[in-house]
Amino acid sequence: MSFRIQPTPAARPNRCQLFGPGSNTKLFEKMAASAADVINLDLEDSVAPSDKDAARANVIEAINSVDWGKKTLSVRINGLDTPYWYRDVVDLMEQAGPRLDQIMIPKVGCAADVYAVDALVTAIETAKARARPVSFEVIIESAAGIAHVEEIAAASPRLEAMSLGAADFAASMGMQTTGIGGTQENYYMLQDGQHHWSDPWHWAQAAIVAACRTHGVLPVDGPFGDFSDDDGYRAQARRSAVLGMVGKWAIHPKQIALANEVFTPSEQQVTEAKEILAAMEEAKASGAGATVYKGRLVDIASIKQAEVIVNQAEMIANG
Repeated sequence: MSFRIQPTPAARPNRCQLFGPGSNTKLFEKMAASAADVINLDLEDSVAPSDKDAARANVIEAINSVDWGKKTLSVRINGLDTPYWYRDVVDLMEQAGPRLDQIMIPKVGCAADVYAVDALVTAIETAKARARPVSFEVIIESAAGIAHVEEIAAASPRLEAMSLGAADFAASMGMQTTGIGGTQENYYMLQDGQHHWSDPWHWAQAAIVAACRTHGVLPVDGPFGDFSDDDGYRAQARRSAVLGMVGKWAIHPKQIALANEVFTPSEQQVTEAKEILAAMEEAKASGAGATVYKGRLVDIASIKQAEVIVNQAEMIANG
């Protein structure tokens, strides 16, 4: 165990991130009234090049005028390989009010990408005497991004969250799929003539979780493209939760409830976690470092696991 303690991520609910295009103003009030923890107003993939300027203006107006409640309000800017991103940052930072919480940076391939946006944001914050700094979320959606994932996770103190963007990631990796997330038909093991489908995103998710947990960043699972497949969404979300991710994107309103369902600890989980903590308190009082709970050994590591569940439940209840 390193003597350098892992930093604590931002204490905020992040079970579901709901996306909506900045070009569709009719969606903004509905997004604000939804049960999503995080709202991502999009200036990138869902907005046509001819609509970029109008979408940016729409988003700034919505940030300043819509009641977003306690939600984390984020805007996904355009990629650094486009002519749009600098104007996204400048206009957002100069014209959007204090309600803007976060900027999402897509297609991050190295720490320098984050540095570039950070430098611009910092200069404008200083010039405008902004009282509360804007945080960052980055999307890992390229071979370079996953190769440099740890340096990206450590790139800026503004960085609060990191997501996996499955579609662009698959394209960058040359994966033979057009699906966005989920199980892929040809990614399977064969045993006794029976197909057993594996998870092609598992290794990338695990790498993101490890980098995020090392540097105090929230790891988030990205989109699931087939919004008619509730069971498929749940399955991927549950795998992500087991790996340590805190939430998942919703690209359709019906996915909000699914994400909240999976990433909210159940009453049974919370009760069991509290019982483990109580059992360990009794064990410590008697001088023991471990005890037995429901037929299985629990020890100091079990306390940490149980505390994650209890703290998450309390944060959601108070969020």
